[in-house]
Amino acid sequence: METHCITITSPWDGDVLNRHDGIESDTGLTVCARGTCPSGASVHVNGVPASVEGEAFTCRIGLTERESAICAVGRLGDRAMKDEIRVMLDLRSRPRYRFSVDDNIEFLRDLGTNPSAYTSIFDHFYMAFWRRMHDEFGAKIHINIYFQSIHGPFTLRQMPDKWKGEWQSCAEWLRLTFHAHQDTPARPYKDASRSQMAADYELVTNEIRRFAGAELVSDFTTVHWAEAPKDACRALSERGVKGLIALFGRNRDNECNTGYYLDERVKDHANCRDCWHDFETGLTFVTCDAVVNGLALEAIEPHIERQAASPHTGEMMELLIHEQYFRKELQYHQPDVQDKVIRALEWVTKRGYEPVHWDEGFLGNRG
Repeated sequence: METHCITITSPWDGDVLNRHDGIESDTGLTVCARGTCPSGASVHVNGVPASVEGEAFTCRIGLTERESAICAVGRLGDRAMKDEIRVMLDLRSRPRYRFSVDDNIEFLRDLGTNPSAYTSIFDHFYMAFWRRMHDEFGAKIHINIYFQSIHGPFTLRQMPDKWKGEWQSCAEWLRLTFHAHQDTPARPYKDASRSQMAADYELVTNEIRRFAGAELVSDFTTVHWAEAPKDACRALSERGVKGLIALFGRNRDNECNTGYYLDERVKDHANCRDCWHDFETGLTFVTCDAVVNGLALEAIEPHIERQAASPHTGEMMELLIHEQYFRKELQYHQPDVQDKVIRALEWVTKRGYEPVHWDEGFLGNRG
């Protein structure tokens, strides 16, 4: 059977479909499959006759499984054609958000090099702030960390386990996961091997389990600079990672180098979606909606509003900031960084977004 003369153009292979992509019922989602075929061909999609006009077909089909196949079969005389894709269903979806923090190590260095000064992890200003965000907004905070600091002689091996019970008591709203070995050089995993990624992931994750507990480890993370080859990302998938945060927008040079190994066509498509799933590696890529430290305070709400304006980018809201902007001793410090976090959280809270971790249920959907 020929496979290249009939093509499903919508949905895309790897799309995560929800109530905004079709008509939802108690049993599944009815979507419209579209594609191209030779003029005069007869087409069935998942066994349902399609409407064909010229070289285009459309067909309404029902999908019921979390992982669902869409198969278009065409026939023109004695010539048979076939195309098949797979999609994921996010049934009973709702607006939800997560706040993640990248590039973390300095607050751990403070704790680990002077543990007698901190009866509680929340005696530290940084952790006290994030607990306040949880208490005031219900925010769930995901902290991605390095193994070692470049600003002083400190590695995670120096973190005592004296606060392990306290870390574990926060597992409902707090996560700690691998980010990178250290902050520099830039783009450390651009050409990383599978073994390098595996070693760094295990190095950080094993230490988190030791000093904070396995309860805080997530199967979602953000690799430093959101860039790595497919084989290196496979190393993460093989170790239980299910999803990565990506930034699919293009820079001033019309490049997107924060979309891991995905090809340019997929990056542009994913940038118009909340997330996209790669069936080959088993990884789901969640689109970052706002790098909060990269926005002026007054620009945060308009920026998030634009993301929320499309139902395909406004259902799952990923908000991101970086630790260095909280540190007064570093050149990156932003005096209004806490206000920026609060402004973003006020926006999602007022609009009814539910705080979640992406590792809860399916992409934060426990329904």
